[in-house]
Amino acid sequence: MSTLAPQPARGPAGGSAEPARGLDGGDEASLTAVYHRWAPLVQALAQRALGDSREAEDITQQVFLSAWRGRSGYRPELGGPAAWLTGITRHRIADALAARTRRAALVEGAVEQYATIDHRAQEGMEPTVDRALMTEELARLPVRQRTVLCLSFYEELTHPQISEHTGWPLGTVKSHARRGIRSLRARLEDVRDDP
Repeated sequence: MSTLAPQPARGPAGGSAEPARGLDGGDEASLTAVYHRWAPLVQALAQRALGDSREAEDITQQVFLSAWRGRSGYRPELGGPAAWLTGITRHRIADALAARTRRAALVEGAVEQYATIDHRAQEGMEPTVDRALMTEELARLPVRQRTVLCLSFYEELTHPQISEHTGWPLGTVKSHARRGIRSLRARLEDVRDDP
């Protein structure tokens, strides 16, 4: 049993490893029990590492989705569910931190691109103002829309690759891309139209 494991579960689930026993067989009730039992641990780890409660919630969902998809790889003899989930969490946190780096590169690249393109159309605006505007507008997009746009434009991933990378359904990825581009375009046009 891992030293990271929380106190034993209360109620019908029994001991601390008990909720995970049905996972490898595809028992959804086991997944629910595992989620209720260890989601606070996963979210606390993500919150501590990322410092963002929304991102920590996303990571928590991704961890349990990964656990469900990879349930056949769970080996209780190698460690309890908490250790297994902690390992998945660490990988997801690393992915999130890498995505932050890519987003920062996206913002910088988008700012430079916007400054170059829009500067021709708006002679009176300073390039620094352009950069600040683009950074601000991208930052206003919801995290998932920003993530999809970053992966699409700067990592040059296709929508199916983004779906695989994030674990989000393909339709969700496409929706985030459409909404993100539409929102960004509308915001930039509003700013351009303001005197």
